[in-house]
Amino acid sequence: MTSLALGPSWLDPTTLISTFGLVGILAIVFAESGLLIGFFLPGDSLLFTAGLLVADGSFVPQPLWLVCALIVLAAVAGDQVGYLFGRKVGPGLFRRPDSRLFKQENVEKAAAFFDRHGPKAIVLARFVPIVRTFTPIVAGVSRMNYRTFVVYNVVGGVLWGAGVTVLGYFLGQIPFVRDNIEAILIAIVLVSVIPVVVELLRARRTAQRAA
Repeated sequence: MTSLALGPSWLDPTTLISTFGLVGILAIVFAESGLLIGFFLPGDSLLFTAGLLVADGSFVPQPLWLVCALIVLAAVAGDQVGYLFGRKVGPGLFRRPDSRLFKQENVEKAAAFFDRHGPKAIVLARFVPIVRTFTPIVAGVSRMNYRTFVVYNVVGGVLWGAGVTVLGYFLGQIPFVRDNIEAILIAIVLVSVIPVVVELLRARRTAQRAA
């Protein structure tokens, strides 16, 4: 099988899966979904590759339904940990005067973002690399309603965790997709970033009008 890595060789999804198997997939999904240290991990390409390897029968001998169910559980659990971390520890970090990343101003912006976009922000963030790692933490810091967060966390976990894996399972069996896997994954990432770019441009235009 060809390398599917979009970054360093040690982050190559095929290498990770062949070394750690399903347990490695679940650990990475959990970390990338809500732990600050997981933002650099290859979530999308890992899930797509997992689906492809399930279809191929190599390294992941478990059935597709079981793999998808466990991935969804890991994704939802990761976001839950991120939310609770943000709710318990986040406010203190944001109040630190010497912190460039965690500022009270960012908490207010996060709260305004959720007020403007509603719970769908939790679902959309799942498909945006890096953003999906920090979104549950910011949701916890901004005190988003917990029940609402749980519902949309589960929806996002199912659509992303099971959706990308199943996509890899079926599309990965097509020769053209297998031969151009890296280009396709890059295109998926670029498309997923479009909502963030649109939001940034809209916020910038609003700020210019206010000025």
